Amino acid sequence: MRRFRIGSAFGIPIQLDLTFLLVLPLFAWIIGTQIEQTTELLNGTLNAGLDAAVLTDGALVWVLGIGAAVGLFTGVVLHELGHSLVAIRYGFPIDSITLWLFGGIAQLSEMPEDWKQELVIAIAGPIVSVAIGAVCFVAFQILPSGAGAPVESARFILGYLALMNLALAAFNMLPGFPMDGGRVLRALLARKRSYARATTIAAEVGKIFAVFLGLFGIFVLGNIFLAGLAFFIYIGAAGESRQTSMRAAFEGITVADVMTPADHVTTVPEDMSVRELIRTMFEERHTGYPVERDGEVVGLVTLEDARAVREVEREAYTVGDVMTTEIITISPDTDVMDALTSLQQNSVGRLLVTDEDGSFEGLLTRTDIMTALSIIKSSGDFAAIGETETETVRPESNIER
Repeated sequence: MRRFRIGSAFGIPIQLDLTFLLVLPLFAWIIGTQIEQTTELLNGTLNAGLDAAVLTDGALVWVLGIGAAVGLFTGVVLHELGHSLVAIRYGFPIDSITLWLFGGIAQLSEMPEDWKQELVIAIAGPIVSVAIGAVCFVAFQILPSGAGAPVESARFILGYLALMNLALAAFNMLPGFPMDGGRVLRALLARKRSYARATTIAAEVGKIFAVFLGLFGIFVLGNIFLAGLAFFIYIGAAGESRQTSMRAAFEGITVADVMTPADHVTTVPEDMSVRELIRTMFEERHTGYPVERDGEVVGLVTLEDARAVREVEREAYTVGDVMTTEIITISPDTDVMDALTSLQQNSVGRLLVTDEDGSFEGLLTRTDIMTALSIIKSSGDFAAIGETETETVRPESNIER
């Protein structure tokens, strides 16, 4: 979903996902319609002495709903800042903090593999939430009871935030990887296991937790929101497990190890007609080619570029007319996982591999990476593969080129 930057804290961009613009009014409405029930809860747990009649007078319920919802998500931002500042302290930059449908996400540019660092980063958020809850509780206790609607409203919001931040900390510490509790579990498992193995175990526990949470949310509470959260926990656990497995498999492997070298890459001239290009793609089963001019690669052309030309005009248009000249390049000594990240971030299917002088060294596609991963996992050892010619790692027919 589209995101909007609303500011920054400690140099970290704070963003709002479009889904947040839906969930904030929803939370405000839910809180506003449940003032009496929440008042009973606060009176029972905190001995608040709140007067429900005062708090439900007219439009005040909506003011309380909005105030409590904004305070709740402010606590979520502070929770994520707790993670972020500790991560920065350990040398892991934070790309952004994003508020979305199910709370907040601190986007680390790289995950720590030292179990002690991950443990401290993981518990920092819940510690901040507990601290916020404690501050709200102290402020709630300081304000006098029965002092009129403004003070009663403030006491209601403070009491609500005290309980909700403690609940947020407790919920996040459940072993639902990649939630905070799941990351704590992985950190503890990694004390005596490899990082990849610890991730696999924590992810499996997280997926089991997500299944039970989803079933509990649907059949016991009838809460679709909780079921949706369980779904994203499950997807997140599976995704991070897969990513970590790939990093372990590609450890020490560079682009040069898995790319298609230049002498095995078919290039096309820029004066080739689009019709001939499509015929070449059909014959060779490739959907993308580097475009060459005077022995130098000057662009890339794909099937999507060719399709953009109407069929009756394909003889008149040339590759040079439709090719992409904004080429994304990468060095042959780049780590494969960094190359995959570049492919994903730029939403492209192939990267041009060039040396320091800009000379064309080869082509790297998603299929190259996935094929190499399959071979590495099958062999269990890249050393044996590395002794063979590079082209044996790539497929003979690559649909992404």
